[in-house]
Amino acid sequence: MNQQIGFLLNKSLECLRSSNLESADLYLKQAIRLQTNNPHTLRLLGVIAAKRERYSEALNYLKSSLKLLPKNSLTLSNLGNVFLALRDYDKALDAYDKSINLDPKYEEVWSNKGNALYALKRFEEAIAHYDKALGLKPDYYEGWSNKGSALHELKRFDEAIAHYDKALGLRPDYHEASWNKSLSLLLQGDFSNGLPLYESRWKLDKVSKAAGKRVFDKPTWLGLESLQSKTILLYGEQGLGDFIQFCRYSKPVSDLGAQVILEVPESLVSLSANLQGVSRIVIQGGGLPPFDFQCPLLSLPLALQTNVNNIPHVSSYITLHNIPHKVVEWRTRLGLKVKPRIGLVWSGNPQHNNDNNRSLLLKDILPYLPNNFEYISLQKDIRDADKLTLESNPKILNFSNNLNDFGDTAALIDALDLVITVDTSVAHLSGALGKKTWVLLSHVPDWRWLLDRNDSPWYAAVNLYRQSTIDDWGGALENIKKDLLAFDK
Repeated sequence: MNQQIGFLLNKSLECLRSSNLESADLYLKQAIRLQTNNPHTLRLLGVIAAKRERYSEALNYLKSSLKLLPKNSLTLSNLGNVFLALRDYDKALDAYDKSINLDPKYEEVWSNKGNALYALKRFEEAIAHYDKALGLKPDYYEGWSNKGSALHELKRFDEAIAHYDKALGLRPDYHEASWNKSLSLLLQGDFSNGLPLYESRWKLDKVSKAAGKRVFDKPTWLGLESLQSKTILLYGEQGLGDFIQFCRYSKPVSDLGAQVILEVPESLVSLSANLQGVSRIVIQGGGLPPFDFQCPLLSLPLALQTNVNNIPHVSSYITLHNIPHKVVEWRTRLGLKVKPRIGLVWSGNPQHNNDNNRSLLLKDILPYLPNNFEYISLQKDIRDADKLTLESNPKILNFSNNLNDFGDTAALIDALDLVITVDTSVAHLSGALGKKTWVLLSHVPDWRWLLDRNDSPWYAAVNLYRQSTIDDWGGALENIKKDLLAFDK
C-alpha cells in the first residue's frame, strides 16, 4: 500500500475511534483522490456513511470494496451491520456467516451476528453468539452489554444487570450499558436506582438523537435547587405518548412555587390548555420566553423522587373543555348509539424501534371481537397490510381521514365506552382522559408498564393484557375476548 495512503487511513481510523466523523471523512477523501480503487479506503468510507445513516451510500462503498477484496472479514461484518440497520436480517446473517468463515476469531462479528439474532427474537441463539465473542475477548465490554440485553428479553433481569455491571466495570463511561441497566431496573419498579441511570440517555447518541436532545443556556433542574418564585421550562422528549404521560408533572412542579412554562407539540396544544400547574404554554418550534431553569419531562420523575407508590395524577388529568365543538362534532358523526362502542388501535409507528414487538395485524385481532359491540378504528395511519382487511370488515368504522389532530382523537375517544390498544400514544391519551382502556403488551414491555400486574399506577382507568410468551398474542387476546363478553360499560 502507498505509504501516504497508509498514513491517511491510520489517521482516519484514529478519528473514527474518537467519533470524529468529519475529520475521518476528510482523510479518506484525500486517500481516494490518490487511489480510487483502494478497498480499505472504500470500506472505511462505507463505515462512515453507515454511521451517518446513509445506508444506500454505505452499501455502495462496501460492495465496491468487496469487489476488489472479496475475502475481507471486516468488510463483510460492516456489510452485515448495514443490512441489520435496514432490517434485512437474512442478508445480515449471510454477511456475518461469511465473515465468520473467513475469520472465526474475530470477536466483533460474533457479537454482531448475535445482534441480528436478537432482532429476530432468537434470544437464546443470540446469547450463544455473545458467549462466543466473550470467549474470544473476555474484556469485550460491548459483548457483555449485548448479552445483558438478550437476558433482559428473557426476563432474566438479575443476570442482565450483572452483565451490564461487568461492561461498566470494564468501561465506566460505556453509556449503552448504563441505559440498558436503567431499563431493567425501572421495569422491575426499582425507580430509586433506575431513574438516575435513565439520565444516561443524554450521553448515548442513538437515544439522545431519538429523544430530541436540547441545549440551553439555563441549568437543568433535577430537584436540587429551590423553585420558589422561579420560572421553569418543561419540554417534551421522545414521542407524543411520552409527552402525554409525563405532562402530569406540571402540577407538582408548580406546587414547589414555580411558574411553569410548558412547551407543547402543536398537535397537543388544544389538549394541554387546561393542564393544572401550567402558567404559560408555548408551541414547540417557536420562540421561548425567559426562564431560570429547564427540565425535560422524563427527568421529572427523578427530580421529584418518584416511586411506584407516589406517581402523581393517577386519575384523569387531560380534559376536553377547550374543544367542546369537537366533542359535539364526533358524537354527531357517530350518530345514535345502539351498541357499546369500542375504539381499536392495533399498530403503532412502524419506525418505532420496538414496533415489531408491540404492533399486530388487524386480521389477527378480528377473531377475538364479539359481534355485540360497535367497533371504531382509532388508527390515524392504516398500514398497507391492514387496508384490505379494514375495507372488507364493515363492522369496524374507519374515520382515519377525519382524525386531523389529537383533539379529534380525544373527542372520538370521549364518545366511546372502551378503548383497546397496543402500546402507543393512544394508550396514554385514553388513560390520561380517564377513559376505560385495555392495553395489549408484549412479553417484555416498555418499563413504564412494569411487570406481572394487570393495572397501572400511571392510569387509574387502564387494564393491562400481557403476552405470556414471546411473540404469542393468543393468550392476551383470549383474555380480551373473555372480558369483552362480560363487559359492563
